[in-house]
Amino acid sequence: MRRLIALLVVALVGATAYGLTSSSTAVAVSGLRVSDSSFSSELKAITATPVLQCYMEALGNESFAAGAGSATIAAASAAEWANMRIEGLAISQYVKKNFNYVPSAKDLAEAKLSLEGELTSAATAAKYTCPGTSVAAVAAMPSEMRSAEIEDQATSTYYVSRLDGTIPLTLAKMKAYYSSHVSQYDTICVSIALVAPTNLTAFNAARAQGSSVAELAKKFSSDPSAAKGGAYGCFAPSNSSYASVRTDVATTALNSFPTNYQVINDNDAEYALFVAPTKKTVTPFASATSAVLSDLQTLNATNAKTQEESVVYQAAVNVDPALGQWGLGSSGPSVFANALPSTANLSDAKILSTATAATYK
Repeated sequence: MRRLIALLVVALVGATAYGLTSSSTAVAVSGLRVSDSSFSSELKAITATPVLQCYMEALGNESFAAGAGSATIAAASAAEWANMRIEGLAISQYVKKNFNYVPSAKDLAEAKLSLEGELTSAATAAKYTCPGTSVAAVAAMPSEMRSAEIEDQATSTYYVSRLDGTIPLTLAKMKAYYSSHVSQYDTICVSIALVAPTNLTAFNAARAQGSSVAELAKKFSSDPSAAKGGAYGCFAPSNSSYASVRTDVATTALNSFPTNYQVINDNDAEYALFVAPTKKTVTPFASATSAVLSDLQTLNATNAKTQEESVVYQAAVNVDPALGQWGLGSSGPSVFANALPSTANLSDAKILSTATAATYK
């Protein structure tokens, strides 16, 4: 795929293309460089290998499909891969300089497993069904890319462990966090009301007048749970739906429906979904372990993200102009794909030629 980029970058919104024929360096970060040939081979591997493409799309939240023409890729995809490589290089350089850290063979072996786990988690979160395992995806990487990704993973893991605010994922620390946040891991029982738009005004009026959750559900809900007063079930931290349920009822008082609702589709019909917590009970740590671990991973990742953005911001970054422009956006510094003229400015979007004169608005 990097070889594809070296030949041509195409924006999929039009027929315009431009080539990568400038410098021999694709990206450089504080003295660490990735050549155009290496960058192109990496992108080529991602595009040409379905299992690798699937996991990298989940990780980067960007399509890495081939472009409309031979040896092409979307400009946004090339820019996204450049951003991922720059982040890894910046952190590696920073850690080596400030902590004198060089990953050992053991660190690299653990980092490989960590990278495979991260790819699996990304695919699961994105609800992708990849044509193979993350182990196969890592194995499909060109050797230079695989070594770089594993070393970046090791360096990032070490960096996170040294950050202020990082909570080590040990059993003792997890128990301590649970003890100080025990109410966040209550087992939550909920009732729901699935209300048709035509009944929404009456539902809100009855709720405002003090009707109970059970009364509202029985009278207005279209869900089968209406016969039980809307009782939908109880969710422990070990339940796969726990995180979303906890978020849904986070600010709602017990035994009351909130004023806000979610719009959902059921059998091609639109409904307002109201969720009310009806009971909360303390969950033992043993049953809440997975949720505590997930929360700590999220907290650590958020902390690391902020610090890593600072590292990238301070790094000396150079990008081959054919890949995009390095600049500062609302989410921090990054490579922005080069913009192409819009076909909306042409009255006729056909390919221009000397035989077909363009008419501009």
